Amino acid sequence: MVRLGLVGLGKMGYGMRECLRAAGYDVVGYDRDASLSDTASLEALVSELDSPRIVWVMVPAGDATRATIDELAASLGAGDLVIEGGNSRYTDDRIHAETLAAKGIGYLDVGVSGGVWGKDNGFALMVGGSADDVERAMPIFDALRPEGPRDEGFAHAGDVGAGHFAKMVHNGIEYGLMQAYAEGYELLAASSAVSDVPAVLKAWSRGTVVRSWLLDLLINALDEDPGLAGIRGYVNDSGEGRWTVEEAINHSVPAPVISAALFARFGSRQDDSPAMKAVAALRNQFGGHGVTKTTPE
Repeated sequence: MVRLGLVGLGKMGYGMRECLRAAGYDVVGYDRDASLSDTASLEALVSELDSPRIVWVMVPAGDATRATIDELAASLGAGDLVIEGGNSRYTDDRIHAETLAAKGIGYLDVGVSGGVWGKDNGFALMVGGSADDVERAMPIFDALRPEGPRDEGFAHAGDVGAGHFAKMVHNGIEYGLMQAYAEGYELLAASSAVSDVPAVLKAWSRGTVVRSWLLDLLINALDEDPGLAGIRGYVNDSGEGRWTVEEAINHSVPAPVISAALFARFGSRQDDSPAMKAVAALRNQFGGHGVTKTTPE
C-alpha cells in the first residue's frame, strides 16, 4: 500500500484524505487540530513516510503555506516531492519551488476545486510543474479527480505556477457567475409579478442555458432558508478575485464582470456607504433631490 503525507485536514483536506484512503492509499495526515491529526507534528509525519516521499500541503495561503514549505525543506530529502494544493498566489510558487529544489525536492502547485462536495464528487485539479513530477503523482491525481475522462477533471496547465494561476482565474469567473445569479435572484424577489421565486430558479435548472451547479446550490440554499432570512448580506473575498483583477490589469485584459463582482463584495461590508452618501449629497446639491436623513428632523 502506498503511503502519502497530507498536511492540513480542513474542509477540503479532510475530504481528500477520505478519497485517497478509499482508493487504497495509506494517508498520514497532520493538522494543528489534534482531534483530526494522525500524527503529533509535521516532523513526525515525515518520519512515518518511506523514501522517496510525497507530501501534499493543504493549508491556508500566505504565511501558513510559506512556513510549512520551509519546514518541509528542512525535513525532506533529495528525490522527495511536495504538492501544494492551497489557494496560494501563483507568484509564490516559484519561490517555493526554488527553496525545495536547493535540497533536491520536487514541487507541484495544484489548483483544487470541489469544496466540501469534493469528497463525494471528486476534485477538479489544475497542475503546474515538470512533466516528470506530474507523471509521478498521476495515480494520486486520478484517485482525487471526478470519475470520467481525465481531461474533464484534470489539466497539466504548464510549468510551476500555472496550476495556481488557472485556479485564480477559475475563482475570478466564479465571482462573476455568483454575482449574476445573486442579482437575478434579487430582481425576481423585488418584483410583484413573480410570486414563487424558488420555483422559477428550479425551473431554470434543466434545459436552460443558465443551468449550472452554482444554480443548483442556490436552489438548495433557498430550500433550507426561504428568503435567506438567516444570512447577512456580508461577503468576504479569499484574495483570488483581487489577484485575478490585478492580473487582468497587468495584461491589459478587460475584465469588467469579475471586477464588478469583486467591488460588489466590498460594498456588502459597508453598513452605510460613504460613496453613496456623497452621491446623495451631490444629487441634492445640483438638482435639489431629497436625501434620507440619518435622524428624523
